[in-house]
Amino acid sequence: MKIYWFEAQAPRRVVALAKHLGITAEFVQLDLMAGDLKTATYAGLNPNMKAPTLVDGELVLWESSAIMAYLCTQAGSDMWPAHAPAEQVEVLRWLSWNDSHWQDAVGPFYFEHIIKPKFGFGAPDRAALAEKVEGVVRLARVLDEHLQGRDFVACGRLTIADFQLASMATDWRETEMPLASFANVVRWLDGLNRVPAWAEPWPTAQTTRFAA
Repeated sequence: MKIYWFEAQAPRRVVALAKHLGITAEFVQLDLMAGDLKTATYAGLNPNMKAPTLVDGELVLWESSAIMAYLCTQAGSDMWPAHAPAEQVEVLRWLSWNDSHWQDAVGPFYFEHIIKPKFGFGAPDRAALAEKVEGVVRLARVLDEHLQGRDFVACGRLTIADFQLASMATDWRETEMPLASFANVVRWLDGLNRVPAWAEPWPTAQTTRFAA
């Protein structure tokens, strides 16, 4: 199994999950600035020319939620409830909410404060972010109310929905997301940072494989 990645929010979900589950794989780091995503070879695997991508024998998967579900199935983990339809629907609801709403709201903060400095795209444009605050606040209120009395987003335990929603919001303090007044969201995000694989997800130059 190979997992192609670089340091960004979608690959983080996958490599953190692989580490958490003890998945054995070869982790292939892509160099965004060198154009690795746009090579003919990589585009043949992932026509979107994004990451992550998983290759396992003849199977090629892209989109982080699909890859995470596959990894859980391979590991027999209920972080994706493959044998519990009602729980599947619950996880899918929050994966969809992330992709349709939450990601679009918090993504600009992540881009301006994490991606731009990391890849030399310039300084954060705080003026452009000012108009995005209202959208984050509106959705954070939904998530905060849902997390009242809950430690996890779905199924009463850690699932791939937590990794999906948290990926761009984990660094909310550094990215100046307006989340400080949402105590349940902050509690949830801080709690995930106590999961070792989530707190330190990246493969290192010395360690390109995670083994169980």
